[in-house]
Amino acid sequence: MTTSDPLSPVSRTAVSVARVRAYESARPDPLFVDPYAAAFVTAADVPAPGDGPRSSLAKALVAHGILRTRFYDDRLLAAGADQVVLLAAGLDTRAYRLDWPAGTRVFELDLAPVLAFKDRVLDGIGAEPRSGRTTLPGDLSDPQWPGRLVEAGFDPSRRSVWLAEGLLVYLTAEEAAALLTAVAGLAAPGSRLLLEQGGDVAATPNDPSLAHVTELWRGGLGPETHTWLDRHGWTTELTALDMVGEAYGRPLPGPTTRGFIEAVRRTDG
Repeated sequence: MTTSDPLSPVSRTAVSVARVRAYESARPDPLFVDPYAAAFVTAADVPAPGDGPRSSLAKALVAHGILRTRFYDDRLLAAGADQVVLLAAGLDTRAYRLDWPAGTRVFELDLAPVLAFKDRVLDGIGAEPRSGRTTLPGDLSDPQWPGRLVEAGFDPSRRSVWLAEGLLVYLTAEEAAALLTAVAGLAAPGSRLLLEQGGDVAATPNDPSLAHVTELWRGGLGPETHTWLDRHGWTTELTALDMVGEAYGRPLPGPTTRGFIEAVRRTDG
């Protein structure tokens, strides 16, 4: 993932997420271990994670990234669905590092350059997935992606679990609504959707060192993400980020209004 690679600025944030996961995995008491994250950082030729974040915003983002990784790990496995869809999968390695039940299929959707880099690194270190893994290169703004997912073996008549980790904030409200509408069209009753509760990106503190990330934020559906889902055939449960931190023994460095949504597709959806 060098400067010559045709990656979008948003795609490059996947390396930042890998750095956070490598940082956490190297701790003596990690909430999770991603044994592949450091390989992505090395291959991308970016500095390895050091002593941790310095600014208050960086500390908050790192804490959020660590907690959401563990939270989603747990909720994906608890969902009890053998069809798992990772939207904008980036450098996610859950197909390789989680103990999936036999027969589980993990579908990873992202842009072709991201998936190509990811596969090149994983193949280079001999990584083997612990589930059936299918990659679908493409753009989630393309209305053809739901049909391509079904053609790849996804069965919309059966329950599934969907993950949109760190995704909606990079979309406009209209783009986020269109994506979630497409997901709803594929999610059978009882299916689950995991994503972040949005916030007001206009209130993000100014931190020049993180401008390459925060300037890309469009806000998605913002603080009304859960109410939008409730109106469109889902039943939502919101778990506050500070509660997650307490549950995992990692109290947050400061107050936050953020959290995670677990939505279940209703029969009247």
